[in-house]
Amino acid sequence: MKMKAGCSQLKPVVAILIFNLCFYASYQLTELQVCKLCGGTVLNGTEVGKFCSSVAGRIDGRCCMRNDNTSDPEHIIGVDLSNCSLTHVEDLQGASTALMIDLSLNPIVNISETAFQAFVELNYMILPQDIVCPGGNNSWEKVEVKEGKRLCEGQKDMCNQTGQLSINCPENSLCAPYGPGFFECSCADNYHGYKCLREGEFPTLQVFGPLGASTVVISVLLWVTQRRKAKSL
Repeated sequence: MKMKAGCSQLKPVVAILIFNLCFYASYQLTELQVCKLCGGTVLNGTEVGKFCSSVAGRIDGRCCMRNDNTSDPEHIIGVDLSNCSLTHVEDLQGASTALMIDLSLNPIVNISETAFQAFVELNYMILPQDIVCPGGNNSWEKVEVKEGKRLCEGQKDMCNQTGQLSINCPENSLCAPYGPGFFECSCADNYHGYKCLREGEFPTLQVFGPLGASTVVISVLLWVTQRRKAKSL
């Protein structure tokens, strides 16, 4: 009896562990897909290759990988998709941690407006000369065309100042950058709700208390049902 009870208590822990492992595996798979969008690997003489070498990164297909410390997983800091015959760029979310991306020498006809949403670390892009920098030229500190390529350097902060009240966001909210040409708003301390109009702390207990209680009740009922079925066998 005690062994069975112990196993039942371990099940939620095991489920959470499995979920975390699946999430991490899915994240790694998404990154891998970006790095394998076309054949070949990052060459040492390319801009991404030189950048990767300068920060002691590791080449994986078309990506430069690095982990900032031992506790964090390895992540993408550079992507070289030059000369990959790409005509459309729609989803590179697996590379949202990239500092540098090279999309030059591609017959690109369209880049999705949200393709680089959440790329808050992106600081240098190389594009075909007829393609506008993501978010528009005003979203970058420096834009120039050189040797048939458009260089976008220094992503601008779309807020007045990160972490400060901004006219771009509703009253009682804070503005933070969210990729080239994008920003996001979050409620200031002591405000919550639609457009941050409600003052006071978010009623966590009132919202999640009943949900947690109902989850416990359902779990207990399922456990009792399973025990009865086991006894009947």
